[in-house]
Amino acid sequence: MLLFAAATWQVLARGPVVRLDERISGGLVGAVPAPLAEAGADLGNMPVAVPVLLVAVVWALRRGARAAAGWAAGAMLLVPALVVPLKLLVDRVGPMTEASGYYPSGHTATAMVAYGGAALLARERWRWAVPAAVVLTAATGTGLMLRGYHWPLDVFGSLCLGVLLLAPLWWVSSSGRRRSSGRTPRRRTGPS
Repeated sequence: MLLFAAATWQVLARGPVVRLDERISGGLVGAVPAPLAEAGADLGNMPVAVPVLLVAVVWALRRGARAAAGWAAGAMLLVPALVVPLKLLVDRVGPMTEASGYYPSGHTATAMVAYGGAALLARERWRWAVPAAVVLTAATGTGLMLRGYHWPLDVFGSLCLGVLLLAPLWWVSSSGRRRSSGRTPRRRTGPS
């Protein structure tokens, strides 16, 4: 929460971190071939990321993890509900445009909550889910910066926001895992 507040404050105040952010961005744009950066950026599109979360939510519901599925879906619903007003409030100009509304990055927040939420729902079954979510989210943020769609601080702010949105899901899914791993199977006593 503090990191998100600090990043937002720096953007609003045009503090020293913003000036550093803009210098770093200048060296990033075009550092890799555009199609590669675009592919990463596109991972944060709603039609790409949200279906991944939807499949994980349905899977969680089918196995009885209603609370976790609800938190994951709720976190995704909060992304546009929080990002859009923040974009309007902060009104940051983009790296390669005079248009504003670039902080925080909606694509990064979408990727983090969709892939991170899916990973938290599936991590008990598939251990590779969390590392895969990290890679997909990192590819999204990196692609957005390399294409010049977002400043690094836009991406960082969204990652902080994503942590805040996923924290309740992490807690619910972790406590569910602790409860299920703490159970001991009943032993039969006597003849069968």
